[in-house]
Amino acid sequence: MGNCCSGGTNDTEDKGESNQPTNNNNGGGGGGTTAPATTPPPSSKPNHPPSKHSKPPAIGPVLGRPMEDVKSTYSMGKELGRGQFGVTHLCTHKSTGKQYACKTIAKRKLVNKEDIEDVKREVQIMHHLSGQPNIVELVNVYEDKQSVHLVMELCAGGELFDRIIAKGHYTERAAASLLRTIVQIVHTFHSMGVIHRDLKPENFLLLNKDENAPLKATDFGLSVFYKQGEMFKDIVGSAYYIAPEVLKRKYGPEVDIWSIGVMLYILLCGVPPFWAESENGIFNAILRGHIDFTSDPWPSISPAAKDLVRKMLHSDPRQRLTSYEVLNHPWIKEDGEAPDTPLDNAVLNRLKQFRAMNQFKKVALRVIAGCLSEEEIMGLKQMFKGMDTDNSGTITIEELKQGLAKQGTKLTEQEVKQLMEAADADGNGTIDYDEFITATMHMNRMNKEDHLYTAFQYFDKDNSGYITIEELEQALVEFNMNDGRDMKEIISEVDADNDGRINYDEFAAMMNKGTLEVGTKKRRDPTLL
Repeated sequence: MGNCCSGGTNDTEDKGESNQPTNNNNGGGGGGTTAPATTPPPSSKPNHPPSKHSKPPAIGPVLGRPMEDVKSTYSMGKELGRGQFGVTHLCTHKSTGKQYACKTIAKRKLVNKEDIEDVKREVQIMHHLSGQPNIVELVNVYEDKQSVHLVMELCAGGELFDRIIAKGHYTERAAASLLRTIVQIVHTFHSMGVIHRDLKPENFLLLNKDENAPLKATDFGLSVFYKQGEMFKDIVGSAYYIAPEVLKRKYGPEVDIWSIGVMLYILLCGVPPFWAESENGIFNAILRGHIDFTSDPWPSISPAAKDLVRKMLHSDPRQRLTSYEVLNHPWIKEDGEAPDTPLDNAVLNRLKQFRAMNQFKKVALRVIAGCLSEEEIMGLKQMFKGMDTDNSGTITIEELKQGLAKQGTKLTEQEVKQLMEAADADGNGTIDYDEFITATMHMNRMNKEDHLYTAFQYFDKDNSGYITIEELEQALVEFNMNDGRDMKEIISEVDADNDGRINYDEFAAMMNKGTLEVGTKKRRDPTLL
């Protein structure tokens, strides 16, 4: 949110967006959000409309949605972090007892339109990246009269920075393993059209206290969506980690690689490569670009490690390594060898997963896609525009291939064709906007109870609480997705109790299952039941 470099070099204090516990036991008002319900809504009738006398909730000026009282769902606990725009508290869901981190942004601190847009964009980007294993999950968002509240996955294991300080430095093997995870996370950002712009150890949290706890990237307050070739000019970030081209006000996604290069330097020796007593002094050192490889412990560090640091901290962003190139550097490659298969990007993984779904699930996804809010699909809309190079409103097989290649994914003609066929629901040879959103929205959208139940109701035309063979066939025809498969066979893939129809629990189980291979099913012998 704006330039976070203006308040000195202690960026952790300025930002205050950590969502992991500290020893600060101050209680606090903060925000929260609702976790998905655990039981389906009643299958009979929709809720009664409000009476004439009930006043509809006011619409919040920041998020543009009805305002809600977060504390009706969550109880607030101790303060976890504090910064220029937000305060993060531990919060507990009153029904489930599950703990989350709630970041509360005071609306009085959003002094202009740009600040408001920054908050909106942060929410959009977190929705866009949701479901990725090494990215902190946004559970929900609230707005009330005073604040905006982001409820997120709680990372109780502390900051990566604390681990670095505690160890002094990592072994090269440990540093390589850790860096590989971090670069894979950044590759996910970039393949999904996002530049983080504030990568530093403080923004990588550990899920729990275990030695092998998963690493999670957080704090998207300065992140932006970007298109191939787009340049940015605002100076944002944290002083030690800012790339020289940011200071020159002309930069793109390469800035994230620079920041990780700084982190690698710290991982190997315990101090930043560009250091001074003042922020301006740090910036001057960054612009000079001199990297010290002579002081201890650098003489004992391998030439390959130093080579990688140099190539990640190249002053010319055009010469700097990409995330894909970093992962294929001899020092960082797993077991010292390049992986056999190219790194999959997030979009490709989503398309592959979608390709494996049956037609029933695809129609349900189309219904859910229509339920998503603008902020939830903003990132996917930007990605679609980026691939639709001729602005025709559809993506051709060539545009899909070029779009994936730009994201660092090299596919055979056959693989691109298979992905195209998977996403092209109506079989016209191109992917339209609705098809793209449906194919690429992440599986976690299915976990939201309201979306699931809306989709179930779409199939259950007579409100009987069951989806019959006839109702399924009708829905497939409506979406022009009836591929001639036997409806009984499709139903039997999902029908756990073998009664020839689908109840809500069976439908939810199907939607929450990671993948369902097309054309395969568990055959049940009625004589054994």
